[in-house]
Amino acid sequence: MRFSVWPSLSQPWADVAEVAGHAEATGWDGVYVADHFMGDGDAFGTATTPMHEATAVLSALAVATERVRLGSLVFGITYRHPAVLANWAVTTDHVSQGRLLLGVGAGWQLNEHEQYGIELGRPGVRIDRFDESLQVLHGLLRTPATTVAGTHYQLTDALCEPKAVQDPLPILIGGKGDRMMGLVARYADEWNMWSVADTFTERAAALDAACAARDRDPADITRSTQAVWFFGDDATVDGLIEQVSPRPAVGGSVERMIDAIGAWRDAGVDEVIVPDFTLGTGAERLERYDTIIEAVAPAFR
Repeated sequence: MRFSVWPSLSQPWADVAEVAGHAEATGWDGVYVADHFMGDGDAFGTATTPMHEATAVLSALAVATERVRLGSLVFGITYRHPAVLANWAVTTDHVSQGRLLLGVGAGWQLNEHEQYGIELGRPGVRIDRFDESLQVLHGLLRTPATTVAGTHYQLTDALCEPKAVQDPLPILIGGKGDRMMGLVARYADEWNMWSVADTFTERAAALDAACAARDRDPADITRSTQAVWFFGDDATVDGLIEQVSPRPAVGGSVERMIDAIGAWRDAGVDEVIVPDFTLGTGAERLERYDTIIEAVAPAFR
């Protein structure tokens, strides 16, 4: 299994860089960032929480690191035109010497769309638009020229050169609904969702069925997940997990962390991503990341 970190972009750049640099130096496999312009009043901070912009951060990390994979969880396609995003991704893949994972999603956070006057749309519209955006991304990243005559996007013999260092540049789709599983089965190299093992198992079965309907081997799609992590004695952590419910959360003793990851592994998870939202700051956060990579991860390497 792979293990990756997820530093919040609501903190100063120096702290983001510190987490990424520490991850690279201590054996973590990747660094992921979210794509939002403000908090949502929940996991990503209050509605007025400052937020760094994700494409700039990933481009900077492409230069600041040398080994770890860099990914987005996930770019909201509502405010990222897929043709522009494809060109950014190719360039950043070159800057990173082939380490970018392009994570995309249909968009969901209401307040940033309302404040910026960007249409979010009903769930069905979002999925239709996302489907077309994936046609654009696949075409531009993987074919010489792309034509898409859609409702939301229209491209005619469109070019995207040079192509990425990776052949092809991998696309991750974040989501869990049944229609999203169909898009994952059709377009994704990797799939991601927030989960604990039980919910991941159920959605993974839905993805397997979607792959069977499209005659695709489900083993071709790498699977990753994340949850909120808590450190402390088991009784205290149980209370914290209850407080953040229904958001997936794990934690407690090292033994309980190993059990949680083992359950994910048995459900088919290939990569565990650990957000830093609840790990503290400074030395405390780095020590907690060290505990995971040194005491928990070796059981699954």
